[in-house]
Amino acid sequence: QIVLCAGAPDTEEIALEKQSYVTIASPDIKLAEHFASLMRCRFVNANAIIDMDGVEYCAIMKNIVAMACGITHGLGFGDNFQAVLVSNAMEEIKRFLDALSPNQRELYGSGYLGDLLVTAYSQFSRNRSFGNMVGRGYSVRSAQIEMNMIAEGYYAVKSIWEVNKKYHVNLPIINAVYRILYEKIQPSIEISNLKNQLK
Repeated sequence: QIVLCAGAPDTEEIALEKQSYVTIASPDIKLAEHFASLMRCRFVNANAIIDMDGVEYCAIMKNIVAMACGITHGLGFGDNFQAVLVSNAMEEIKRFLDALSPNQRELYGSGYLGDLLVTAYSQFSRNRSFGNMVGRGYSVRSAQIEMNMIAEGYYAVKSIWEVNKKYHVNLPIINAVYRILYEKIQPSIEISNLKNQLK
């Protein structure tokens, strides 16, 4: 098995040959390094690690966090709140990974935190754009039609919600996005409840 984690590139920036970084994860570090060597070029730096669970779940959960950032932006929250939201989200991801796949991993590398940051803040982020529309009052269906692209976080949040039924990890940001998208709770109500849980 091998996983390619976008450890902080936007595909649009890669197409423009802007400096980007990717992380390749596999239980076989030699295999991961082989794939990383194939991807390295003048504007792409690739590194290899063995933490498949870490990069895979970070790649899934960062899309949900980006939606949360978009929703709060659409509601009119500022950069300070979004910074707090992202830092709390990193703690959520760590708690979830510690329950699901205990490991002595550090989540500050480009394959973890870097990937989360670019997806949460980039102007090219589909998930942030989708969340922004929902925060501004679009229905989920209307936002999907308007974007004409797939926002992975919509499907990811339901998957993480289902997996977490087994682990019961405290995931207030994930839960808030789930309730907004699938239980049709008003974003303003859900984010108002969420903001009191952040620190």
